[in-house]
Amino acid sequence: MEAVGHHYIVEGSGCDPDVIGKVDRVEQILSRAAEAAKVQVWAISFHRFNPKGVSGVVVISESHLAVHTWPELGYVALDIFTCGDDARPEAAVKSALKEFGATNVHITEVTRGLEEGDKVFFHSIVTWEETLPGSPDGAKKPDGAKRKRRAARARA
Repeated sequence: MEAVGHHYIVEGSGCDPDVIGKVDRVEQILSRAAEAAKVQVWAISFHRFNPKGVSGVVVISESHLAVHTWPELGYVALDIFTCGDDARPEAAVKSALKEFGATNVHITEVTRGLEEGDKVFFHSIVTWEETLPGSPDGAKKPDGAKRKRRAARARA
């Protein structure tokens, strides 16, 4: 069963406030994430909120990369959706989280546009948490500790 696209919804905790509070830095990080994903960038738009936070989107031919930051919380909400066989959304997620300095992440992967030959489309969902190297818990688990929370196939 082929998927039309892969959508990653990511909660990044423990991010560096000095990084995620600067609009130019966040834009660079998402642009590099797009490069890591091997996708074609069409448009970039970012905005810094007063007094804190950044929101932005990188529009790609394969869909989008979007981010919202809360420096005062060390929190990043990341959304990456790609279509096609050549895009590498996992590489974009990994690249961005590393540069944001995230120490703990909750990732939901939605495999979109699945169908069983009847042109009735559905999606599947897998979600997990990871403690990343550099965090107090991650120092004990250098490869990251993955814990799957739920896997569900959504079809009525």
